[in-house]
Amino acid sequence: MIINNITKMKKIILTMAAAMTALAGLAAPKGNFNLKVDLKNFGDTMIVVIPGASRNDSKKETVVAKNGTFEVELTIDKPTTLQLVTPATMRQEETKYTTVVAVPGEKCELKGDLNDRYDIGGSKFYQEYHEADIVLEKAKQPLVDLQKALMARMKAGESQETIMKEYQEKAPALQKAYSDAVMGFVKSHPDSEASAAIIPNLDEVEQMEQAVALLSPAVKNGRMKAFYNEPIEEIKNKEAREAENAKKQAPGVVAPDFTLKDINGKDLALSSFRGKYVLLDFWGSWCGWCIKGMPKMKEYYEKYAGKFEILGVDCNDTDAKWKAAVQKNQLPWLHVYNPRDSKVLADYGVTGFPTKVLVGPDGKIVKTVVGEDPAFYTFLDETFGK
Repeated sequence: MIINNITKMKKIILTMAAAMTALAGLAAPKGNFNLKVDLKNFGDTMIVVIPGASRNDSKKETVVAKNGTFEVELTIDKPTTLQLVTPATMRQEETKYTTVVAVPGEKCELKGDLNDRYDIGGSKFYQEYHEADIVLEKAKQPLVDLQKALMARMKAGESQETIMKEYQEKAPALQKAYSDAVMGFVKSHPDSEASAAIIPNLDEVEQMEQAVALLSPAVKNGRMKAFYNEPIEEIKNKEAREAENAKKQAPGVVAPDFTLKDINGKDLALSSFRGKYVLLDFWGSWCGWCIKGMPKMKEYYEKYAGKFEILGVDCNDTDAKWKAAVQKNQLPWLHVYNPRDSKVLADYGVTGFPTKVLVGPDGKIVKTVVGEDPAFYTFLDETFGK
């Protein structure tokens, strides 16, 4: 009797052990992409951000370093770009991150210094990608050097206008040299999947499509097709939206009327400014460039007092943050609050902040400027300084 009970107990224990082993295997499946990261100055914790169909669908994998090296196996269903960031970067306390092209069935190794440079290695795909990366790194270095030099000069006190002017004069030729290097590598390596992987590094759709045409049929129609094709479609869609927005913001277009609540909770309509110049300033307390531009806005509001009005249109803020920002920055002009369910931004094609729209006395748009651009104030001088 005792023997039978012991036998039964052993069977139960063995059965439970087998079940637990099976469950453990199901709970931690082996991924199809292996990533090994050995980078100095990255810290001891790495967060891998795996993009999804939308930003909200992104997945995050936290990896703790062992002996200074991160290693993780991930499951991805197609070639994609992973972001590797520190926890402090996620909290916006520092800026330490890098990216890597992840391909199912491959093994990627990063080795070097995050603050200086690192090399890419691993399986066959990454050996080919390393070759492309070296070529592009060399081609991009002059542009990187220019950016560093200009940033240092701006920190030393040179004006933003001077720095931007020099950048706009020198950068195009350096950017073209980089694009030429991308095209050159693709042309000389049509059978390499690395060529397909670097096509998204190009800025213009026409160039990207030219690079695709250089690929061999096997690479063009292989597993990297979606990787290079999705950015092309995204840029095309973006350009279509920008063209539509440009029509809405063009000089001579009647500015869509709207009525929003002012800072005292009363209705204020754009049409109430008819007969005057009014500058619509689409901004938000969260927008760094908007806040940086406020002193210059106040200077010009005083400089041309009586010649134009400013109507600040706060966007993507809470009511409390909006009012606090107006008070903190001592903004003397009129203000209205634009709720998230409003159609005003869509009516004006506003997708970037700040966006400034000067509306004439006849209710038609005179000029639209996106971003904090010194040329905008030159335009005000030309318009009101006569």
